[in-house]
Amino acid sequence: MVNIQTVLPTMASGDGSPVFEDDGSPPHNLEKMTNCVATWEVALSDGVHKIEFEHGTTTGKRVVYVDGKEEIRKKWMFKLVGKETFYVGTAKTKATINIDAVSGFAYEYTLEINGESLKQYMEKRSKTTNTWVLQLDGEDFRVVLDKNTMDVWCNGKIMKTEP
Repeated sequence: MVNIQTVLPTMASGDGSPVFEDDGSPPHNLEKMTNCVATWEVALSDGVHKIEFEHGTTTGKRVVYVDGKEEIRKKWMFKLVGKETFYVGTAKTKATINIDAVSGFAYEYTLEINGESLKQYMEKRSKTTNTWVLQLDGEDFRVVLDKNTMDVWCNGKIMKTEP
């Protein structure tokens, strides 16, 4: 049997606060400190994309992440309401986050895809595409047929098809 004891060094002031070396890693349970106010998942032909929006309601800071990658960062803005437009996926689909004041310091965040509300876009898309998710030999595949263009996508890549 092995006896393991954890010893945390204390600050010189003797206040009992642990001292940790700054190795550049985030705190143990926080990947990033954010003011994330909205998250959406958008299914496009090349896959499902996660859009996250940070809004500093006192500073106006705005940050947009697509699939974990920072797309827009505006550090200081006097205007707390407005729009942020960016592009998502292989086909560079236009997306816009609308920031509207609801009352006092409350805000509403809505996402538009190609100029339509996310709900309208997804309803239209469900009529123009068929999507299958299947597992073959332990590997997941997402196959999308675009009925308008007859394009076939598999795991985010357009497939060469023959008539």
